[in-house]
Amino acid sequence: MLRFLKLLLIAPFAILFLVFAFANGQFVTVSFDPLASGDVPAYSIEARMFIVLTVAIMIGVVAGGVATWFGQGKHRHAARTYRAEAERLQRELQAAKAALVPPQNSVKRA
Repeated sequence: MLRFLKLLLIAPFAILFLVFAFANGQFVTVSFDPLASGDVPAYSIEARMFIVLTVAIMIGVVAGGVATWFGQGKHRHAARTYRAEAERLQRELQAAKAALVPPQNSVKRA
């Protein structure tokens, strides 16, 4: 059942990607030389447009994930600090409970 649901969710995206790839199959030149003086830049590649766009989207997703990870660093630090404090307080509570337990050899009243 889970396999069918995965297929049901992935299939439309795969079809959309294929349609996008067929519609944008022309070759484009991607230049990495901002100071190019002629028609042919020094650092450039030719690739199909859908590949260029797909790679750009992938780079954007990774860059966004890294930025989010760095942005949440203070929250992860606070969680580690609070977890350590909770563990310390738990140990103190266990020690205090152990100190309050009456000895087993106490005198029984009749």
